[in-house]
Amino acid sequence: MANNTVIDIAIIGGGIAGLWTLARLRQAGYQALLFEADRLGGVQSGASQGIIHGGTKYALTGKLTHSAQSIQKMPQRWKACLDGKGEVDLRQAKKLSKHQYLWSNKSLASKITGFFASKVMTSRMQHLSMKDYVAPFNQTEFNGELYQLDEPVLDIQSVIETLREQFSDCIYEGHVEEITQKKNTSSYQIIFSNQKIVLTAHTMILTAGSGNENLLNSLHLEQPKMQRRPLLMPMLKAKENILPKMYAHCLGASALPKMTITAHQLSDEQVVWYLGGEIAEQGVGRSTEKQVQCAKKELQSLMPWMDFSLCQWSALAIDRAEPEMSDGSRPVEPAIFRCNQVITAWPVKLAMAPIMVDKIIEELELLGIEKNSPTLPQDIQTVDSMSPAQTTLLPWEKVQHWLR
Repeated sequence: MANNTVIDIAIIGGGIAGLWTLARLRQAGYQALLFEADRLGGVQSGASQGIIHGGTKYALTGKLTHSAQSIQKMPQRWKACLDGKGEVDLRQAKKLSKHQYLWSNKSLASKITGFFASKVMTSRMQHLSMKDYVAPFNQTEFNGELYQLDEPVLDIQSVIETLREQFSDCIYEGHVEEITQKKNTSSYQIIFSNQKIVLTAHTMILTAGSGNENLLNSLHLEQPKMQRRPLLMPMLKAKENILPKMYAHCLGASALPKMTITAHQLSDEQVVWYLGGEIAEQGVGRSTEKQVQCAKKELQSLMPWMDFSLCQWSALAIDRAEPEMSDGSRPVEPAIFRCNQVITAWPVKLAMAPIMVDKIIEELELLGIEKNSPTLPQDIQTVDSMSPAQTTLLPWEKVQHWLR
C-alpha cells in the first residue's frame, strides 16, 4: 500500500451535503479533500426534486410549524449563491423556475385562505387571479385556487456539476472500505477498497447519507444512530404539449402536500413529471406497476381536465437517511454530531445544507483546526492517482423500461 498521504480534513460523501461543506471549508482556508464512493449526488441529492423552499409547504395546515420556521431564510441564502453574492458560487447552476405554486380545490381553499392572507404569509406568496394562471391551471375546467410562491426550483444535476467544476482538484472517487483511529493519536486512517491507497486524516466529516451508517460502524461508534424513511417516487414522461413545465404542490388536509410535481426536460424533447408528497410516501411497499396505477388515478382526480393516456410511467424507490428520532418522526432541522475528531452530518432537506455547514464550521472552530494551510498536501501524488468523481445521472435517465 502507498504510504501515506496526511490531510487535515477528509469529507466522505459527495452529495449536496459534502459538496457544500467542501466549498465552505476551502473558502474559509481549511485543507480538505472530498471522497465519493460512486457518482457525486448519486443517491439522495440526485433524486431530489430541486425545491428550495422556506417552509411554506410545512404550514399547509394553517399554522407555522417548527419545520417552517427553521428554514424560513433558506431561499434568500440560495438566491444569493445563484447571483454570485452568497457563501457558495452557484452562478452556473440552472434554475428550473423562479417560482413554485400551490393549488387547492375550492373546499380546502376556503379553510386556509385566511391564513395565507395573514401578515406572516403575505411576504412569501401571493394569491393569483385567473388571468395570471399558468399551465396547466389556465383552463376553464380548473376549479380551485392558485398561489405563487417566490422560491426557486433548481436543476440539481447542474448544482452538483457547478460545485464539482470549481473544486475538482479536491474531489476524488474512492470507496472507503475501513476507517480506524490510529493508535495513540487523534488521527484516522482511511483504507480504500480496490486501491493501494491509505490516507491519514486529522478530522473526519461524514456526509454520506445512508452510507454514514457503515462508516460509523467501521469506527465502532454507537452514536449517532440513523433511520431511513423510504419513498416511491412516480414519474411520467410525454411531449411538452401533453405535460407542460410545472412546479407545484397540491394542498391536502395534512402538513404534507398531497402531491408535489416538478418538471424536467429530457434530451429527446420530452418532459418528465417527477412526483413527491403523499403519493410517494404512501406508495412504499407497492410494486412499480401498482404505484404507477395509483399515480394515474391520483393525477386524474387532481387534474380531471388533462389527458395522461399518452404518457409513459415509472417509479423510483429511494431511502431518505436521517438521524434516528425516538418516535421515528421526520427531523425538523439539520443534525450534526461530533465524537472526538469525527463529525457526522445529515442536512435532512436539500434546502437546509447551508445551515448544516454553519454547524460543521462551528465544530471545527471548537476543535481549533488550522486554517490557511496549503490547499493540497505536499504528497498529493498519492491521491492524485485516484479517479476524479463524476456527476450522477438523474432518476429518469436511469430508467431502462417505461410502462404505459
